[in-house]
Amino acid sequence: MAGETVTASSYIQHHLQNLTFGNHPDLGWTFAHSAKEAQEMGFWAVHVDTLGWSVALGMLFLWIFRKAAKKASTGVPGGLQNFVEIMVEFVDTSVKETFHGRNKVIAPLALTIFCWIFLMNLMDLVPVDFLPRLFQIITGNDHAYFKVVPTTDVNATFGMSLSVFALIIYYSIKVKGVSGFAGELTLQPFGKWMMPFNLLLEGVGLIAKPISLALRLFGNLYAGELIFILIALLPFWVQFALSVPWAIFHILVIVLQAFIFMMLTIVYLSMAHEDH
Repeated sequence: MAGETVTASSYIQHHLQNLTFGNHPDLGWTFAHSAKEAQEMGFWAVHVDTLGWSVALGMLFLWIFRKAAKKASTGVPGGLQNFVEIMVEFVDTSVKETFHGRNKVIAPLALTIFCWIFLMNLMDLVPVDFLPRLFQIITGNDHAYFKVVPTTDVNATFGMSLSVFALIIYYSIKVKGVSGFAGELTLQPFGKWMMPFNLLLEGVGLIAKPISLALRLFGNLYAGELIFILIALLPFWVQFALSVPWAIFHILVIVLQAFIFMMLTIVYLSMAHEDH
């Protein structure tokens, strides 16, 4: 956006637009150069920045924990081993207190969810102009879009929540059977004479699980990013006075939202394992 008169509105819109790649009706397979072009690419357009940062941060999580596991010692542990052990014990305790079934997948899944979402949320603390401007310099395109917080993209949060939803359905059918799961949706809470009403109530409750998971995480992080962008529009001395306190407060939001997503996943999967 260099060389142009940048208004507050255009600055905000630019920072909230993803780097989108897709098949444009007139331009073919290309990167979108505006929000309008991204919209015209349709449903199958890909947010390259969201996918790239999600994969990179997921690999960072795996590398850190693998490194700690390879260097684990029964003697005096190092700082990395201490950190990893604290994280594993924290998640393990949360699973033991909340999950009432027997499943070896739940604890690793909960650990992955918490650490991965925490790392993605943590990107919100990087100055809003630093990485996007660096990307523009590298690509030589002063108009390039580049969002670095994957959890501010509703596509990413819905992708994670739908994965959890698929596990809920899978374990519900595996534990209860098809007839048991169907009975749970149609016979509760008012018995067989109210099956349509029961299905409506239980169906809404079931569908609300992935929607609430996705929108809660997205809404909190999107609002936090937007506040950082608004602060960046202010004079420098005001930026420093506001950004530091907000960043400190936002650390709590970052950790809390990762924890909530993890705990709700454990609760939902625990409910799926309960055989009525």
